[in-house]
Amino acid sequence: MRIAEPTVERLVLYARLLKRLQEEGVDVISSQEIGDELGLKASQVRKDLSYFGEIGKRGVGYSVPRLCEHLQAILSPPRVWRIAMVGVGRLGGALLGYGPLQNEKFKMVALFDVDPAKVGRTFRGAPCFHVDGIADVVAELAIEVLILTVPAEAAQSVVDRIASSSFVKGILNFAPAPIVVPKEILVYNVDISVELEKLLFYLKQKESGSSRFVLE
Repeated sequence: MRIAEPTVERLVLYARLLKRLQEEGVDVISSQEIGDELGLKASQVRKDLSYFGEIGKRGVGYSVPRLCEHLQAILSPPRVWRIAMVGVGRLGGALLGYGPLQNEKFKMVALFDVDPAKVGRTFRGAPCFHVDGIADVVAELAIEVLILTVPAEAAQSVVDRIASSSFVKGILNFAPAPIVVPKEILVYNVDISVELEKLLFYLKQKESGSSRFVLE
């Protein structure tokens, strides 16, 4: 079953909310309460969760522990993904300190950079290697996912170094440039400037009173 990207994004938000509520000791929650917490319509919540069968009871709500476990099983397999980051500059450094990246689903096992001041050091438990040796390190540590936070002009050269790897399955690309990868590797592009331009576009439409374009 193919699930639309916005739906997957909402499932991640549901899982994050439910994990927090479970830690706070909340046992039951309704679709309305989930929607209120996340700024969504209750009908949208119910529709999203109905993709995976009936896991709530009408008039009662959802069991927080059960729904949390259900969503975790959907979003990730029962194993830890081994990930690495290429580029330990300002953006890379900020992401390393980002709380949600420190969880049980994935482990940052390596970092890569070209700066001699960073190579050979350890940042938040992950050793930093020179990018020239990325292919060997990827194979040695069985790295499955790469996060690219390098300048646009460096992104493709990094990808070319690991293109033949049988370990890398996905790339999260923060570089403001498209990259070409083998068909076996899944790429998700995150261009912050594009997202900002989209937001400004919708703000302009809202201020002009136009209903032609709707942000969903």
